[in-house]
Amino acid sequence: MDLVHGLLVLAHLLGMAAIIGSAVFVARGRATPALVWGARAQIITGILLVGLAESGDDPVNHTKVGVKLVIAVAVAACAEIAAGKARRGEGERAQLVTAAGALAVLNAAVAVLWTSSS
Repeated sequence: MDLVHGLLVLAHLLGMAAIIGSAVFVARGRATPALVWGARAQIITGILLVGLAESGDDPVNHTKVGVKLVIAVAVAACAEIAAGKARRGEGERAQLVTAAGALAVLNAAVAVLWTSSS
């Protein structure tokens, strides 16, 4: 089970890297496939990690999980909308891409800085 958990954490971190890397360093305002797939990976791997945590003995902070899920859905929405606008050739998308990156950083901050266990 430790291997599965480790692989899920790795995939979760790679998803975050894809979002932040695309938003800040690579695309600079353009929606990339890595941005969209990273956002999708964050939601899926996050849900799976919570499922694994629920099966263990340690308590799960459901409030924290809920806040992180709402932020992750907002990241995915920004990425999907920006990618859709790019496919249709519609106007400015840089703000949505920047918002996705900033929200991903916020989600990482919540993960690290929210330390209460109940």
